[in-house]
Amino acid sequence: MPTDLNLDLQYLPRHVAIVMDGNGRWAEKRNKPRLYGHKVGADSVRDIVEVSREIGIEILTLYAFSSENWNRPDNEVSGLMSILKSYLTSELSRMLKNDIRLTCIGDMSRLPHGVRSVLIDSIEKTSGNKSLTLNLALSYGSRNEIVRAVRMLADKCTKGVLVPEDIDLQMVADHLYTTGMIDPDLLIRTGGECRLSNFLLWQASYAEIYFTQVMWPDFRRNEFLQAISDFQNRERRFGKTGAQLRTG
Repeated sequence: MPTDLNLDLQYLPRHVAIVMDGNGRWAEKRNKPRLYGHKVGADSVRDIVEVSREIGIEILTLYAFSSENWNRPDNEVSGLMSILKSYLTSELSRMLKNDIRLTCIGDMSRLPHGVRSVLIDSIEKTSGNKSLTLNLALSYGSRNEIVRAVRMLADKCTKGVLVPEDIDLQMVADHLYTTGMIDPDLLIRTGGECRLSNFLLWQASYAEIYFTQVMWPDFRRNEFLQAISDFQNRERRFGKTGAQLRTG
């Protein structure tokens, strides 16, 4: 259990979302192929999943492959899919042992058959686990997700199941990929870039955002705990004043 940062384990973000950025640049700085950075980045995933479960995070959402990433060179896309498949295959026993539930958000239909098959198998086999939900964002884009939700609601209105006046914030949320999940409290982006890149635009409306220069392959336990510590030193007001919060 971490003690070096004096974390308050009673005040943890329940849901942490991470944009895992910097794998390719990390490799290029070392004169290595970009895929080498992605392979080392998989070790960071393993490390962050482990510490998340250890300290009591409920949901960890990792932006593993965006809808825009399909536009990358074919060899990089196929390499990423191969790394993903290998990770899912090798980590299934660890997830079962450590009571980790795997879920996925995004357009899984675009994933190669072999990857999709392994992913669905892992989701089914871990569905009863409760200690941590590892939520992978794959072939995911937040704008596409919101359009999908709008179309579903419009279809229900067309069929007379709904009238537009029935649609509220909760109803929209219930038609997103993340239906049933609490929104992220903390969103981390590694790699030095300061943007959301079409990630959880609806869900992260009130998330605390933490940007770090550390590239994802170097983002390990201590860096993650530092982000949690930073979160614990912020005042979350949700539109209220600090005085209102202090007086209840």
